[in-house]
Amino acid sequence: MTDGTPVELLNFVSGAWRRSSASDRSPVVNPASGTTLAEVPHSAASEVDAAVRGAAAAYPAWRDTPVVERVQPLYRLKAILERDLDEIARGIVEECGKTFGEAKGELQRGIENVEVACGMPSLMQGINNEDVARGIDEHMFRQPLGVVTAITPFNFPGMIPLWFLPYAVATGNCFVLKPSERVPMTTQAIVRACEEAGFPPGVVSLVNGGRPTVEALLDHDEVRAVSFVGSTPVARAVYARATASGKRAQCQGGAKNPAVVLPDADLDLGTRILADSAFGCAGQRCLATSVAITVGEAREAFTERIAEDAASRRVGFGLDEGVQMGPVISGESRDRIAGLVETGVREGARVVVGGGPAEVDGYADGFFYHPTVLDGVEAGSTLSGTEVFGPVLSLMHVDTLEEAIALVNDRPFGNQACVFTSSGASARAFRREVRAGNIGVNLGVAAPMAFFPFSGFKESFFGDLHAQGAHGVEFYTETKVVVERWPAQWTRTF
Repeated sequence: MTDGTPVELLNFVSGAWRRSSASDRSPVVNPASGTTLAEVPHSAASEVDAAVRGAAAAYPAWRDTPVVERVQPLYRLKAILERDLDEIARGIVEECGKTFGEAKGELQRGIENVEVACGMPSLMQGINNEDVARGIDEHMFRQPLGVVTAITPFNFPGMIPLWFLPYAVATGNCFVLKPSERVPMTTQAIVRACEEAGFPPGVVSLVNGGRPTVEALLDHDEVRAVSFVGSTPVARAVYARATASGKRAQCQGGAKNPAVVLPDADLDLGTRILADSAFGCAGQRCLATSVAITVGEAREAFTERIAEDAASRRVGFGLDEGVQMGPVISGESRDRIAGLVETGVREGARVVVGGGPAEVDGYADGFFYHPTVLDGVEAGSTLSGTEVFGPVLSLMHVDTLEEAIALVNDRPFGNQACVFTSSGASARAFRREVRAGNIGVNLGVAAPMAFFPFSGFKESFFGDLHAQGAHGVEFYTETKVVVERWPAQWTRTF
């Protein structure tokens, strides 16, 4: 925003920044101040078509570019993102509401994916067998798909696009990004970094918009694969629509992540870790712990400690000194969180700390909510199975590890589950029996490194191949098997 005037955001198509012709626009709001930062256009199907066709036109030359040359812009992109890390992170704080440290950490995790994708000359190697039969050799090659797209959410505007973009382009595809209309400014910075890094026109494109823009991408004949991160209902709908037209799809959905605290856990360390997991990023991350299940005598001590941490956590604007938690993304989100907490209380839960909107000096129009701890949440209640996506931690209590594991598995989601214990046997039983894709042992955020897949089970993921690492390489390539015979009498002598 310059001189108080909201910035008009542009699309990036065929290597050029273009003003959208869409009359339908929505504001991008700083969730701490309520100030409008920019206006995002809801691009029409014709503009989606132009972007996809530009990508399709660029694809043959990009596919023919040797993989060792395709990764050179990624090396430059990594350096540019590291150079501009603080500036981009400040932008994330402005439009997303994180603290500055959270924003920097997010972007660093995204940069790690760029770094991994720079190894694509090795990562996408095929396999070969000589003499699978007499005089016959067999080879398996990985080839790119064509034009691919990603539809990314508001909560990690810097990291999540980089789960997909580096792998897509390094394997030889052309990539069209549709960011969340709530936080589109960070992706403008990322795509400008791609432009500076020297990707050929059409290899990386950006189209802004809402649901009609997404639908146009899902229905476009030239789009071969779709990556999505968002809520479970939308993930399910995107997966169904994409696969119905023959596209590959990887759709990350919602979560209700539990953490089990055993009596032998280091409660001081475990409380600090779980508080950061539950209240970091204002609880707006798919790996946030939203349910803590205490076992046996861990109940009283853990409840006391987590309440103290929540009550002492400083809420405010993420660029202000000492702030530990920022706002939630919107007034609608804040009201939804408040409504779910009220429902939990009506169903028998007790507010230990928090439980309502927070007032922050100097930010009367911000969307702040107190870090909240609710005790006595019952299995089967609304709050036990609903993703709050806010700084709310529900406490549940059981007598044994076996009961805790059963409670963890008795939920539709399977994104993450964590256990806190000093017992190797208990940790092994937990990691073996729990049905979740990301398991943490004495960790509150079991975020895989970039060279591992970001897993998810049940209604937390729709698809077969996840984001990141080897799964990313497999998702963005198709395998071709060649079986060949060259009889000796065909040998020519030159």
